[in-house]
Amino acid sequence: MSARERVLARVRTALEERTRVPHPGPFRGTRPEPPPADPLEGFSTLFLDAGGEVVRVADEAAATAWARAFAAGFGSVAVGATVPPSLAPASRPSAPPETAELGVSMALGAVAETGSLLLHSADGRRTQLLPPTHLVVVHASSIHPTLVGALSSLRSSLPAALGLHSGPSKSADIGQVLLRGVHGPGRVVALIIEA
Repeated sequence: MSARERVLARVRTALEERTRVPHPGPFRGTRPEPPPADPLEGFSTLFLDAGGEVVRVADEAAATAWARAFAAGFGSVAVGATVPPSLAPASRPSAPPETAELGVSMALGAVAETGSLLLHSADGRRTQLLPPTHLVVVHASSIHPTLVGALSSLRSSLPAALGLHSGPSKSADIGQVLLRGVHGPGRVVALIIEA
């Protein structure tokens, strides 16, 4: 009997002796039940609870003005491929994501029940993950009560990869000390355009 066959035999034996446990049903986690009545408020609450920041503006002109003023505090910016030119803070020097101080992305939408932003892979994963601060623009009309609803709305245009970002990167793996910015940006700002 080969080493592979011995390992597989042990696995089969362990599975046969294992107590069967019924399926626990759908994941509930910390999702509010029922989903928030107001998706914008539900998303904002959970995103803030996860350590993110939320800025709400009336329209695209206000978003452009706010994004440019915000970007003025950074030395360089990496702008995602899906960000409309009108929302890109052109007043700052452009830099590759690995050296940029600020990354700017356009969200496909957001989810109220999880407090997550839906980010398109075409926007550039490096822009979304490498700069220490990430500004994500999202239209309030694309904030969905549930993840299922958000994914259903994208069914005809679902990208090859979709990122769910629920606030800044954080980890307490070492010594149970919470650190931000370990596997991605330590600061994430959702700029919500309400009109």
